[in-house]
Amino acid sequence: MSLDDVVGQFLRHEGLETPLQQKRLIDAWGKVAGNVVEKYTAEKFIRNQTLFVKIQNPALRSDLSMMRSELVRKLNAEVGSMLITDVKIY
Repeated sequence: MSLDDVVGQFLRHEGLETPLQQKRLIDAWGKVAGNVVEKYTAEKFIRNQTLFVKIQNPALRSDLSMMRSELVRKLNAEVGSMLITDVKIY
């Protein structure tokens, strides 16, 4: 077995694989949404396969709300797994 396989198996066995992937997805927000959006982002968290993102600019919040399905697709692709099904912008 390769080291990658051993680590992956250990993470799955200990129940740490999903939290690690969720952390990677949250960290990928700035890369997927862009640097400008990242500057206006106050907080991000995942609950029940939904990414909640607080945006401090109302115009930007409206624009991002219209791009929700695209954001879900890009974020899931970034981590290589279907972690979230929706993005709630508030």
